[in-house]
Amino acid sequence: MTKQIQADVIIIGGGTGGCAAALGAARSGRSVVMTEAYDWIGGQLTSQVVPPDENRWIEQFGCTASYRTYRNAVRDYYRRFFPLTEQARARAGFNPGNAWVSRLAHEPRTALAVLRDMLAPYVHSGRLQIWTGYKPVRAETDGDEVISVTVCGQDGDRLVLTGKYFLDATEEGDVLPLAGVEYVTGAESVAETGERHALAGPANPRDIQAFTHCLALDYNEGEDYTIAKPREYDFWKSYQADFWPAPQLSWTVPSPSTLAPVTYVLLPEEGANPLFTYRRLADRSNFQPGAYKTDLSVVNWPQNDYWLGPIIDVAPEERHCHLERAKQLSLSLLYWMQTEAPRKDGGIGYPGLRPRPDATGAPHGLAQAPYIREGRRIRAEYTVLEQHLSPADRPGGKAEKYPDTVGIGSYRIDLHPSTALRTFIDIPSLPFQIPLGALIPVRVNNLIAAAKNIGTTHITNGCYRLHPVEWNIGEAAGMLAAYCLDNGINPRGVRNSPQQLSSFQTRLRNNGFELEWPSIGAV
Repeated sequence: MTKQIQADVIIIGGGTGGCAAALGAARSGRSVVMTEAYDWIGGQLTSQVVPPDENRWIEQFGCTASYRTYRNAVRDYYRRFFPLTEQARARAGFNPGNAWVSRLAHEPRTALAVLRDMLAPYVHSGRLQIWTGYKPVRAETDGDEVISVTVCGQDGDRLVLTGKYFLDATEEGDVLPLAGVEYVTGAESVAETGERHALAGPANPRDIQAFTHCLALDYNEGEDYTIAKPREYDFWKSYQADFWPAPQLSWTVPSPSTLAPVTYVLLPEEGANPLFTYRRLADRSNFQPGAYKTDLSVVNWPQNDYWLGPIIDVAPEERHCHLERAKQLSLSLLYWMQTEAPRKDGGIGYPGLRPRPDATGAPHGLAQAPYIREGRRIRAEYTVLEQHLSPADRPGGKAEKYPDTVGIGSYRIDLHPSTALRTFIDIPSLPFQIPLGALIPVRVNNLIAAAKNIGTTHITNGCYRLHPVEWNIGEAAGMLAAYCLDNGINPRGVRNSPQQLSSFQTRLRNNGFELEWPSIGAV
């Protein structure tokens, strides 16, 4: 069955950027349709099971007001519905999981509940329609305009979506090839970009950061939840990349910033660097006794990064193969930990590791969706380069200042191993702005990039891809579409008119956007 739906703004992809885009456009009074390929909206925060990676100043500044509302609502959700200890309840910076790498590590089901609540007023009023389980399969264009995007549901039903503006908020930039929008993939060359860490030789479109199929689990000492031996276990047990200091299934990995070997342990009581708390989602010490039998964690570690091949712009069979092998890697890591991993007490294996499909909404405790670090990127009106934000290229200690700023972000240039079998690139960056030109394609008039698909390079994608930045990008894209409709102008016209740009930036500020950083250093 095929159904026709029309709205002012069509958002394809209901991840972190898509949800923020829907919020921005609907709050601005526009009718919105948002589709999402998976059962849960939220992307990184939910279906990919990745708690927020954020800048070090996030509790004070460095995000939009709505992202701060999201963060506050997560804490309020636990305070309202969970039996917290008095100490946890009173803590202003309450961190449900007390993870190493997130100041607000929380369960994906919590993120889903909060996102649904934030969007509820617009859904209930009929201004926003959300269709989950729908993937884009076709786009119709007329010259430099997108006319419609067709999405297909899990049952084969199709929706033909027509609107004035189309936002690509998918994880991999899926609308771009369908609509013939110019884009780039993979790693650029030094000759193209002049970046210190670009490829010395030719550009390689297939040289893309590893993706990860995350896995949620808890640990119950003395119990046995050993899974069936994964079919690729023998391969992964023996696999060791040339740039890796030990077999893939081991406690030893390279430090991302120095590449020196680092050896981890599993549990906090075993010593320093316990992986179980690295991205822990729920720390039972935050809750009244008996509320949680044990902590809940997510396996998103160096050991289950998958880099043996790209999944973008390849044949369907090759894509399916790599997606399945990434699942096999995560399950093999779990099986190794349950049966063969060396323990600090001299024993072997942790059979008490229990997969938690209830926490992820998918079988075996795997995430519903792979965690995608890098997808297609538009050829944009403006492309952010390493030399715009690397301390090594900015002797004044300030990132490039953009007159068309639509937000700010900060994160290290953090590139995971790539499908060209290159190791980590993890270097400092300066707190940066998000230029409006990076959201606007070089040709198409009514498509806006609204997630990780903006005009960055392979290198700068490494610091523009995290949660608060993706949220800012999406929210700005949604508000840009609404502004264009209100003023009868296209995005390029907004950027190229000082008066319109100033008016749009004023609207952003009035809606809680921070457009420039205070004086701070590199990260």
